[in-house]
Amino acid sequence: MTKRILVSLVLLAALAVPAAFAQAATSTATADTARYLAAAAAVGLACIGGGLAVGQIGAAAMAAMSENPELSGKALPYVGLAEGICLWGFIVALMILSS
Repeated sequence: MTKRILVSLVLLAALAVPAAFAQAATSTATADTARYLAAAAAVGLACIGGGLAVGQIGAAAMAAMSENPELSGKALPYVGLAEGICLWGFIVALMILSS
């Protein structure tokens, strides 16, 4: 069910891109719009992927810690690695907007 919603949102965004460029505008406005859409896609998709990863890893880490509490120190760094995906998306967006 979640994959259907995600695919539907991506397809909707892909179909909405021509509508964003439908207005008669100068080339700089079109380039700015494309940069903003690319930055939004970079952050949005990275955060969706990071959220899915944190959900899966967090659930597995909590299940493992419920059986063996000594695993808490070994399981939590993996959650931080999954959160780093969102940070990379933000860095890519900053690189897109700064060019």
